[in-house]
Amino acid sequence: MNTADITILNLNLLYVRYVDFVDKELHVPLGSLYLTKALENAGFKVDFRDYQLNSFDEPFDIDNIVAYLADCAPIVGFSCMANLLPFTILAMKTFKELFPEKFLILGGVGSKSVEEKILKKFPWVNCIAVGEGEKTGPELTAAIKSGTDLRNIPGLFFRDSDGTIVQTPARGRIKDLNDIPLPAFHKVDLRRYKGYGMMTSRGCPYPCTFCSVAPIWGHQSTFRSNENIIAEMKVLHEQAGVKLFLFQDEFFVSSKQKVLSFCDELEKSGLRVFWKAFGRVDLTDREMMEAMAKTGCVELRFGIESGSDRILSLTKKGFSAEDAIKKVSEAIEIFRRVDAFYMWGFPFESMNDFNQTVFQMVSLRMMGARILPSLLCILPQTDLYMENLGKYPLDFCPELFPEYMITGHETSSLSKVSISPRHQPIYDFIQGNPEIFPGFFHMDLERNVLPKLAVLKRFGFYPSDEKAEPTTESCGAHSPKTTAAPGLATRTIDEAKGLSYQ
Repeated sequence: MNTADITILNLNLLYVRYVDFVDKELHVPLGSLYLTKALENAGFKVDFRDYQLNSFDEPFDIDNIVAYLADCAPIVGFSCMANLLPFTILAMKTFKELFPEKFLILGGVGSKSVEEKILKKFPWVNCIAVGEGEKTGPELTAAIKSGTDLRNIPGLFFRDSDGTIVQTPARGRIKDLNDIPLPAFHKVDLRRYKGYGMMTSRGCPYPCTFCSVAPIWGHQSTFRSNENIIAEMKVLHEQAGVKLFLFQDEFFVSSKQKVLSFCDELEKSGLRVFWKAFGRVDLTDREMMEAMAKTGCVELRFGIESGSDRILSLTKKGFSAEDAIKKVSEAIEIFRRVDAFYMWGFPFESMNDFNQTVFQMVSLRMMGARILPSLLCILPQTDLYMENLGKYPLDFCPELFPEYMITGHETSSLSKVSISPRHQPIYDFIQGNPEIFPGFFHMDLERNVLPKLAVLKRFGFYPSDEKAEPTTESCGAHSPKTTAAPGLATRTIDEAKGLSYQ
């Protein structure tokens, strides 16, 4: 019998489909482990389960997700991102049918902006936690165990006893991230993971219209001190031999002085490790990049998104196409690897705009940058979604889901798709709820997406139809060999083997 107060299930999986195989990337589940530590510090016994470590042949099968929860605690928290939101909700349904007495909480960023719609449509979801869970989690667990009113807890959506959907006031942000204990690394075998990401900040103040990060965090950023960051790096290095880290937050380079200070403190610490980070075209300069490279930064990533000044302006990126070319070419001189991320499929992007983007991608590829194009994923909390919904047809196309979205059951070549009848209900579920799962849809497939895909295939950024035969494995996304899903380059262990200090 499980004696824990609460079971936390991490359902954030990243399976990347290439043309001829599926790469199952395992990443330390930071968000769930931060929450677990906060619950433990509040005196609760936590049963933590990371579904990434499942051994099922069909990991995206709903019954297998439910089976993984055998003998769980009376309260179960499901953590997911948007890519697995449909599976999480369906798994909660099956689980609730089997164990109606369990209290089911949906957490993670996957439900952002559609919380009320989920509760209205799916009665088996008891509660949705919104925002930072380190404070909400312990308060919610205590209230459920004692039977007290959930209205007193900020940061919740829940269904009252009469069926009314209740939204409590928003919870204030945690202003000093140093106050958050390090993740509950003792709950997992760190050496089983390939990716060691770290968060040095939370949030982003920038107004990029397609991005969900800033809206999720209220367009505000909070930070950890350099000492706190390095302390976590030391823990991972000493406990799991980690030699290569990825700073996952988009705002690492927000302050030049903070970056220079971090590099100085890392060097003085004697910690001989390597790391990767995201940069911004308008925030990085040569002095910053050289300091980063000197202290172990082997890869810098830029979210450029478009080679068209018109699209950069419409999406509020804050820099020009020329700025991007100059910055990336400068970074190539300094770092072992430079990534340039692009987004395609904007519904308001003309073919002329798109061709400018392709030209820039080809140019930077010739300079030595790694080009990572991704099909636009329209998430409901973004300005782009809200401003364009209704202006363009919203089309469902399983053979061409965005790289950010996976289903796990299709075998696809980006042109043809084969779905087992056993798994068709999952697709029907997604297709029947576009207002909840818009990330699986496209704005104007025929006139906007397909013509651009043909150009990308012609220039080698996606495999041509004759080379892209459907794979036989049944789990993964649609990222071809020449591009990557967002987490692809977070893989660290194998890469670290080839690195050494000069």
